[in-house]
Formats: sequence, C-alpha cells, structure tokens
Amino acid sequence: MSRIALVDDDRNILTSVSMTLEAEGFEVETYNDGQSALDAFNRKLPDMAVLDIKMPRMDGMDLLQRLRQKTQMPVIFLTSKDDEIDEVLGLRMGADDYVKKPFSQRLLVERIRALLRRQDALAGDVAGVEPETSQVLERGHLRMDPLRHSVQWKGRDVTLTVTEFLLLQALAQRPGFVKSRDQLMDVAYDDQVYVDDRTIDSHIKRLRKKMRTVDEDFLAIETLYGIGYRYNEE
Repeated sequence: MSRIALVDDDRNILTSVSMTLEAEGFEVETYNDGQSALDAFNRKLPDMAVLDIKMPRMDGMDLLQRLRQKTQMPVIFLTSKDDEIDEVLGLRMGADDYVKKPFSQRLLVERIRALLRRQDALAGDVAGVEPETSQVLERGHLRMDPLRHSVQWKGRDVTLTVTEFLLLQALAQRPGFVKSRDQLMDVAYDDQVYVDDRTIDSHIKRLRKKMRTVDEDFLAIETLYGIGYRYNEE
C-alpha cells in the first residue's frame, strides 16, 4: 500500500481527495501547510507527495526545494488554473507533474498511479520490464543504472527525478536519433495522461541544468526546434 501525502490549506480538498485515494487502496496523510508536512517528512518520507503551491507558513515551492535537497520521491503540484508561471517554475524546480484546480479526482488518481508505476519500473519491481530498461546503459561519458536509479556523467553522480531519468534514458538509448515531444511524452507519461509540450521542455531544461552542475560544457542533449530532442554521444 503506497503512502501518499496531501498538503493543501483547503480542508475540503484534503477531505474529499483523501477519501477518494483511500477508496483506491492508498494510505493517505494530510497536512494543511508546508511546514507541518516538512516536519513529518523529516521523520518519515511518504512514497509520493501532492502539494498545493499557495499555502501559509511554507508554500509548495519552498517545500519542494527543501525536499529536493534529500529525496527524489515523486511530487505532483496542484496549481490554480491561471498560475502558468507557477507550473513552469515548479517543473524546473523538480516537480514530476502538475494538476490544475479545479481538477477531476479521477485524473489526479491516474497521475498518481502513473508516477508510482514509473518509479516501480525503474526500481525493477514490475514484472515484464523490458531488458533495455533494466540494464546498465553506457553512452560515452554517461552511465545509467535503472535498478539503482543512478546516473553518472564523467564519473560524477547526478541526481535526477523519475521523470528526468526516463527522458534521459529514452534519448540516450538511441544516440543520434531524434525523439519528438510526443514520443517523449509517451515515455514519461501514460497514454491516458495528457501533458503539453511545455511540460516536456521544462523537464529537459532542468535535466540539462543538473548535468551542467557536474560538467559546465555538457552539450549531449540537442534541441531541434520544431521537431524534438536528440542525444549526441560524446
């Protein structure tokens, strides 16, 4: 039973969403501000967190920043329908996905299940995982071990979220071949989960930024404007 943390200052959302998730077989913990959630996470991390952006004491952005200092557990942001800047910023800070308010609870459940499946697949816990997703991948200076969720570039460790790992893996599996945004969406998200181009672009930007923290000259991921992305083996 996966443990999901809901962090939102709207008690109606906490009550209704937790009831839905519990009916779907999840264990749910609720918090009405970021600080109380962080205090609890410091004692024991959940399997996934669903965070509202605007909250008292500590907002979702600040909480995510604190979390990413010590864990890459999946995080979904809840955003207001007009907060497009917050969506992009949240993805660049390391959120795996976002859902706009008001939202369908069925959609949120699907997004949560999709992220948990991807995390399990990377850990090798899902039966029938394709061999190419479970074996160590080496491309030039890059080394990826899906079973350990580890990435190294020129021998230096790089910490990636589940989404970032899957996108890099998809690109590096076939160096020189272009992956369209639609193809990358299929890799990172289930078919029933819709995301737009900007979501993929934001993940790629953060992925590049992380790689450049260990190598400021990192250029292995190339953008082909209007087409997609390509991994160039060095």
